[in-house]
Amino acid sequence: MRRWLAVIGIGLLGYAYYHPLRSWIETRQELDSRRAEVAQLSAEKRVLRQRLVASTSPDAFGREARRLGFIHPGEHLFIVKGIARWKKAHSIDGDGG
Repeated sequence: MRRWLAVIGIGLLGYAYYHPLRSWIETRQELDSRRAEVAQLSAEKRVLRQRLVASTSPDAFGREARRLGFIHPGEHLFIVKGIARWKKAHSIDGDGG
């Protein structure tokens, strides 16, 4: 009878420790996952800050404005078409440009 009580007692004790232990392991895995996510987001934040600093300079504004087709007052805008065709035609001639 004592053996069965001991076995049952050990079984109940194991069952009592199983749930908190499982919860602790799951929490630890979740914490590791969150730490990896935080590290990834921190790296992304650094990159975005660098891009922000680079994009707010006056030179960057000028480059972006030119890319969008804006010009300075007093300048004349010229649109040149057929550059690829011209390059292809002149590279066939073999005179180098």
